[in-house]
Amino acid sequence: MNKVAQVTLNFWIMKICATTLGETAGDLLSMTMSIGYAISSIILLSLFLVTLVIQLCVNTFHPVLCWSVILTTSTAGTTLSDYMDRTLGLGYAKGSLILVSGLLIVLAVWRLNEKTLSVSNINTIKAELFYWVAILFSNTLGTALGDFLADDSGLGFLGGALLVGGVIALIALASYLGKLNQILLFWLAFILTRPFGATFGDLLTKPIEKGGVGFGTVGSSMILAMILMGFVVYSMRVKRATN
Repeated sequence: MNKVAQVTLNFWIMKICATTLGETAGDLLSMTMSIGYAISSIILLSLFLVTLVIQLCVNTFHPVLCWSVILTTSTAGTTLSDYMDRTLGLGYAKGSLILVSGLLIVLAVWRLNEKTLSVSNINTIKAELFYWVAILFSNTLGTALGDFLADDSGLGFLGGALLVGGVIALIALASYLGKLNQILLFWLAFILTRPFGATFGDLLTKPIEKGGVGFGTVGSSMILAMILMGFVVYSMRVKRATN
């Protein structure tokens, strides 16, 4: 039985919500609470490992658990990317290149071992491990790309979110038309939802004078958490109804 979330419209809404929450919650821990990128990364990676081990041990799909793992990859990805780009001084471009290379290696090894990158039927421990490592890399990469668009490209938070959102819409259209490889389109959309979440999260948290809407990391995280929890509860009801 597939133990990860099925790809539906709800999946994409929850993914965007989780990645945006990952941005605001990661910034809340590392910057607002002044814990720092390194310690925050250690804390969040530990949470990711705990949720991952539990996820690997269960035999069926559990919405709360599955989305907890996705959320921890997103929050850990935020602080890891910031640590690489800012503390280590790699910068957004070099950090993104390293993470792109890592993600491509993970996907290539996954493809060689499992003969497919499809996420519609992940029912082995090995395939699931590849799935979660790819998600961790893609969410970390997405933070670096989002920060590059918002800060270095000159687009700003809103401009970056609109650009990435437009590309995601084009990918959705291509998927609907069915002219291109669906697995490739899935991973492109999956990766791009993270920079969209990063730029949109910054748009929510940053003050108005810096181009944001001024909700702050606490307010934005609370709003996004409630939205995500609502969809998780809905997923649980759907799961019970179909069993």
